[in-house]
Amino acid sequence: MARLPFGVARLDSILGGGAPPGSVVLLAGEAGAGAREFAYTSAAMNALARADEELFDLYYGDIDADASVPESVHYISFTADTGAITREMGYTMADEIVDAAVSEIEFRDLSPEYFQLSPVPRDWYETATASITELGDRGEYEDVLTAFGDYLSEHGQGSLVCIDSVTDLVSMVSDDTDWSDVAMVMKGLKKAAYEWDALVLVLVNTDALRDREFGTLMDAAGGTLQFSWESGGSQRARTMFVREFRGVLSRLEAENIVRFETEIHEGGFDISDVRKIR
Repeated sequence: MARLPFGVARLDSILGGGAPPGSVVLLAGEAGAGAREFAYTSAAMNALARADEELFDLYYGDIDADASVPESVHYISFTADTGAITREMGYTMADEIVDAAVSEIEFRDLSPEYFQLSPVPRDWYETATASITELGDRGEYEDVLTAFGDYLSEHGQGSLVCIDSVTDLVSMVSDDTDWSDVAMVMKGLKKAAYEWDALVLVLVNTDALRDREFGTLMDAAGGTLQFSWESGGSQRARTMFVREFRGVLSRLEAENIVRFETEIHEGGFDISDVRKIR
C-alpha cells in the first residue's frame, strides 16, 4: 500500500513509509507533551522535501520505497497567523529547516472568521486596520466552519493538512454553534480525506475535552496518536501511545510495539526509544 510520510523519520520507517493515503489522524495529548511539535515537524519536513533536498536528506534521510511526499502541505489555524506559527516552529527545530520549508507550506489563518462574532477587538486579529469603506465593501466573513470546509475542498487533494486545533472549535461551542456541528464536520472530513488521498493531522488538547467529546473525535478519525508526560524519579519523559490506527496498528501489534518514548531536538519531534509490549 502506498504511504504518505509523517515526516518523523524513525516512525515512518517503523510504519513502512508513513500513513495510508486517506487517513485522518488525531494528535491528542496534554499540553507540551509533543502533539503540537509532531504537527510542526510533519508540516516542515514534508515541505522541506520539495524546498531543499540536501537539508531534507540531512535531517530526515531517504524516503521509503513505498512512500511519496504529498503534492502540497497546508497548515490551517483558527487563532494564529503565519508569523506566529513559523515563530513557534523555530522553537521546535533548527532555523534553517523552518526558513527553507515555509516557502512550500500554504498557511490559512481563519482567525477573522473565528473571532468575528466574539467580543475580541477586530485589530487584535486583523493583520491590518481596515478603513470604513473597506469594511463596507467586504461585509461579514463567512461562518468559520464553512470557510474551513471550503478551503479543504479546494486544497485537500493529495495533500498533507495540519489542523490547529479542534480544541478551538470546542471552545467555540455556544448558542450559535453546537458540538454536533463540530462532530459532523469531523466525520465528513474522514470521508473526504479518503476521496482526496490526503493525510490530515488534527491537533486536540485532551485537557479541554470531556470523555464523550474525545470519543466522538476518535471515532471520526482513522487513527489516534496520544501524547503524554510520564514521570520517572526526578525526570519527566514525553511518550506517544498509538490508541487506534486502522491499517497501521496491526503492523505495530505484530512487532509488539505500541508505545514510543519521544524527544524534541534540532530536527524537530523524534522517537528516542521504542517500547515493546509483550
